[in-house]
Amino acid sequence: TDAQNLANPNLVVLLVGNKRDLEEDRQVSFLEASQFAQENDLMFLEASALTGENVEEAFLQCAKTILSKVETGELDPNKLGSGIQHGETAIRRFQRQSISTSVNPPSCSGCKI
Repeated sequence: TDAQNLANPNLVVLLVGNKRDLEEDRQVSFLEASQFAQENDLMFLEASALTGENVEEAFLQCAKTILSKVETGELDPNKLGSGIQHGETAIRRFQRQSISTSVNPPSCSGCKI
């Protein structure tokens, strides 16, 4: 509730039920968690770090939802406080690394140049 009240109103929140692989030890049913997520306007999925089930999917779902909100104008990456940034910082960092590597190539014993 605090995150939704204090952050950007278009905040993307994903509720992840963990330990999906331990069905017999379940404390909350899928239906109960799914209803909670729906009532609180959250995305929901269950995952297992042990098996890897839905771990990558959690990140992909968030990224797709954020991208969709940017494309529809619900989120503006140029607006301060939007919670998202363009990748230009990463691009500049990569360019600086590329320049420093070409000027000062890493040393390599046994390399043939």
